[in-house]
Amino acid sequence: MSKTERKVVDRDQIEPVCWFGEEGRFLLNAEDTGGLYSFYQITTRPGSGPPLHVHETADEAFFVNQGRYEFEVGGVTEVISAGTVIYGPRGVPHRFVNVGDEPGQLLVIHTPGGVEHFFRGLSALVANGRPDWAKMQELATSHRIRGFQPPPGAHGDLGGPPPGARGGAGAPPGAARGARG
Repeated sequence: MSKTERKVVDRDQIEPVCWFGEEGRFLLNAEDTGGLYSFYQITTRPGSGPPLHVHETADEAFFVNQGRYEFEVGGVTEVISAGTVIYGPRGVPHRFVNVGDEPGQLLVIHTPGGVEHFFRGLSALVANGRPDWAKMQELATSHRIRGFQPPPGAHGDLGGPPPGARGGAGAPPGAARGARG
């Protein structure tokens, strides 16, 4: 691990990365924390979220900053609201979906750091709006993520506009209750 320096980040100065109806802003990257963790904000449009998956070597903590989300962690499903944190340990299947009527927002700590590389790759793969699930699964596997499967009936525009973009309200067909990152 390298020596880390003090860093002050203005969220609005961070270029967003978009994937599956979600917009991420990586506030602290692995390079900023000596590889210890990544800290980022995700904004999701209603009905959006990643497919059920497992991080083999990473833990995640999600703080609901705005909205309501249905989380499934280790086979237990529950709806949580703003002000609540939920922990997803490594090796445990998990997913979430924004169940509110407005864009929601999560703050996430992912340890060890480096998940931003996965999301930047994912963003590039869905940039044209037509996901190639084989390539996305290959990317996930390279980042030690298992179970990254398309939701039932998913075969459309899952890249979609970012949550705040005009015309971006609502999830594309087949995206609800399936896409998780």
